Amino acid sequence: MPAITTELPIGVISDTHGLLRPEALTLLEGCGLILHLGDVGSRDEDAAILERLADLAPVAAVRGNIDTASWAEALPMTRDLTVNGWCLHLVHNLQEFDPATCCDAVLHGHSHKPRHEWQDGRLLFNPGAAGKRRFRLPITLGRLWADERGLRGAILHLPL
Repeated sequence: MPAITTELPIGVISDTHGLLRPEALTLLEGCGLILHLGDVGSRDEDAAILERLADLAPVAAVRGNIDTASWAEALPMTRDLTVNGWCLHLVHNLQEFDPATCCDAVLHGHSHKPRHEWQDGRLLFNPGAAGKRRFRLPITLGRLWADERGLRGAILHLPL
């Protein structure tokens, strides 16, 4: 994917596990780009989640550990994007991130735990899980802003 320019926020979603909630779609409306950080779903019909997200904005996705259906083979394990000059590294499981990677932000999922933290000069951002509830963790997704004012994010709780 070439360098991307958008004045709109970036929607960040992960760990849908075959469930794309209407509330998630509502919170992603108005985004200029949507990033899915893996664990879209394990069934053949779960490819429709990425298609539905693409109805809202261009989508870039990476493969998660449960993305085992044949359609998911086309998803890379990691992806590097440049958005408005900011270098974003997408990976499902943060344990698989190589710290030598040159990037401004590491966007990851897998743990289902929302995270918005600066560490060693880069943003570590996990939107949490927007699909099926796991344990007592919240149902969330994220928004990022990447512009001349900086790189900023927000964790949004789905109004369930």
